[in-house]
Amino acid sequence: MERKAFLRNGFAALGLAVIAPLAPGCSKESLTDTAGTTGETGSTGTEGCSVSPTETAGPFPTKNPSSLVTNDIRSDRSGVPLTVKLTINNAKTNCSALAGAIVDIWHCDQNGNYSEYGGTGMQSTNLTSVHFLRGRQTTDASGLVSFTSIFPGWYSGRAPHIHVHVYGADGSSLLVTQIAFPTDICNTVYTSATSFYTRGTQDTANTKDNVFADSLASELATVTGSVSAGYTLVHLVTVNA
Repeated sequence: MERKAFLRNGFAALGLAVIAPLAPGCSKESLTDTAGTTGETGSTGTEGCSVSPTETAGPFPTKNPSSLVTNDIRSDRSGVPLTVKLTINNAKTNCSALAGAIVDIWHCDQNGNYSEYGGTGMQSTNLTSVHFLRGRQTTDASGLVSFTSIFPGWYSGRAPHIHVHVYGADGSSLLVTQIAFPTDICNTVYTSATSFYTRGTQDTANTKDNVFADSLASELATVTGSVSAGYTLVHLVTVNA
């Protein structure tokens, strides 16, 4: 089954067993954040701040994120360097920084493959025994976490993206969301760094992506840098905590 069809069908066909506390994969339309507000296009917190859109964790969520506490998530993967800087704000406190939040991220490698999965129609390359490009950090007093990674590749049916799962300090799930990349930056990376990225430009635009099409303004990251020097991604994620 193609990944695009899998996403469209709400991830029900695969029946993934996800280890708690990760949210199971499901369709975007059915998702709500833990505060009970719909996150499809961003919801409003008690102080009038916009909560980041809730998205699916599937089809390849981290199976045991508590074992992957690290800020350098590259492992053996090669690609254009990417520093990921995420700030977590709390809508319930007028969008002030949320210190002590637990933040997991994961994304595909330069070839569009995910660690911890494979050997099926969803991903033919079997990478079930490795854990690259997955990591967990805790926000500082400014609500900031930072990860050292590589610029992700892409796979058919999805625009390039990063998955994010935010937990409270007590381990309660606050939000699952995704981050989109500016198309011009992706085009530069995929056509310039061809020693790493061999598939050309992505086949799905952000505006046609079934996750980002209705919420891109809230999920599009700011990315600066160059192929030679590497890139820095900066993004704000707002939760109800």
